[in-house]
Amino acid sequence: MHLKKPRVVGFIDLGTNSVRLLVVRLNTNGSYTLLTQQKEVIRLGEGEYPANRLTSTAIERAISVITKLIELAKSRGVEEFVAVATSAAREAENGEELCLHIEELTGIRIHIISGTEEARLIWLGVSSGIDIRDEKALFIDIGGGSTEIIVGDQHEPSILRSLKLGAIRTTGTLINPEKDGKISPDTLKQVRRHIEHEIVHIAKQIRVLYVTKAFGSSGTILTLETIASSYKPFQSTHVSGFLGTDELEAIISYLSGLPLEARKNVQGLNPERADIIVAGALILHEILKATKISGIFVSNRSLRDGLLVDYISRIPEFPHAEQVSIRERSVRHLGKLCHIDEKHAAHIVKLSLQLYHSAIRLKLFKYQEKSEELLTHAAYLHDVGQFISFSNHHQHSFYLITEVPLLGFNQYEVLMIGLVARYHRKKLPRSRDVPFQELGRTERRTVRILSLLLRMAENLDRSHNCRIEKAEFSRDKESIVLSISCISDCSLEFWAIESEKDTFFRTFRLPLHIEYIPLDHK
Repeated sequence: MHLKKPRVVGFIDLGTNSVRLLVVRLNTNGSYTLLTQQKEVIRLGEGEYPANRLTSTAIERAISVITKLIELAKSRGVEEFVAVATSAAREAENGEELCLHIEELTGIRIHIISGTEEARLIWLGVSSGIDIRDEKALFIDIGGGSTEIIVGDQHEPSILRSLKLGAIRTTGTLINPEKDGKISPDTLKQVRRHIEHEIVHIAKQIRVLYVTKAFGSSGTILTLETIASSYKPFQSTHVSGFLGTDELEAIISYLSGLPLEARKNVQGLNPERADIIVAGALILHEILKATKISGIFVSNRSLRDGLLVDYISRIPEFPHAEQVSIRERSVRHLGKLCHIDEKHAAHIVKLSLQLYHSAIRLKLFKYQEKSEELLTHAAYLHDVGQFISFSNHHQHSFYLITEVPLLGFNQYEVLMIGLVARYHRKKLPRSRDVPFQELGRTERRTVRILSLLLRMAENLDRSHNCRIEKAEFSRDKESIVLSISCISDCSLEFWAIESEKDTFFRTFRLPLHIEYIPLDHK
């Protein structure tokens, strides 16, 4: 499948609790642009269990919301839909009828997928937004009707399992709240025993693999982490984006002891989720406890992101179709999105790394873990700011790098990449610059060195014609020699690189001499 012109695609996930819509424009240069994303609570599975039949009220709610979302998507230019339904429709006797009725009304076919396929798409959506490479991790998604458990690394899943445990299902079949909505300790014990029985075999498999890190998606897990972040006993100790099992246990005790109306007012908890949140928290806690994992990192990516990644991974022009790391894929996507000169960017990466490696060999500065990778990504993205304006594009590059999500990186890494790109031209880093001044001494030194190497590489391709084949440092007594090998007239590059001699001396306290080596390219 090749993309000959831009295409707008809509992705729909019809779940047990919510329906989600993602609309993107796929661009011919291998990038994509998010046009809109919507989520609506429909409680499709409400009243379904244990009869395994969708109620007429739930069907009416679902049809009303889905038809409106499809109309919205079409108004944004959607030409093709990829739509799936999960647990509620999969298990209900009349699930297929619902999908057929929606197709009659809208012309859009919603395909009911298996639990295994649901788990695969969840893994694909979440893993494509984090950087774990070959490390095996546990992925948990707690839906309304099922819980998907996956073990996998960046490249492939090794365990895909869908369990008949979900926040709506568990609430409807096992939790009998008191009149005011409180949930008794005896009920909690009963639910825990049921969950333990359901997960005992999969937990044993996971423990054998010695998995130590877990990632959670779905509204339930995101909500629980949000509650933990605002819960007073945890305000000084909570780590943003991470939910510990001790925090989870305390939240279960807190929420279950509240009347339903009071629970609806808990900070961070959507009132529409108040009646099912305790069941979801119990499921998550028991899985982490059984697998001996002390907490879970939360992700806002989900099955609908998996639908997108699965779709574009079959298009040759997109980085997702290649076996590259999530970091590199994310960097290349931003470059394509901003229509950078990819040939020039790749050449700047090449020259920057030649300078970097030769400087390391000469011990001009100490090697630091990840500094080479940070320089590589900054070099590739240094010109993205031209998408906004050529004037001051180095500052625009910093803005785009730090504001457009780069998947797989932490905040510190994104800031370092942005700063190195920011200082690739015009003013050098100054102690009063924000946020440069907020860095530690070692980090500021790293930015100064890497941005200098990038400035030099940029000057060595001032013509954007890739005329410099090689640029490396060597030592000559008390000075450093930069040897430049060129394949044609490089007078513009020679003039430009001369301007960096003073900056080089101020950075390394060594004079720089430049020698030119013409290459005979026939």
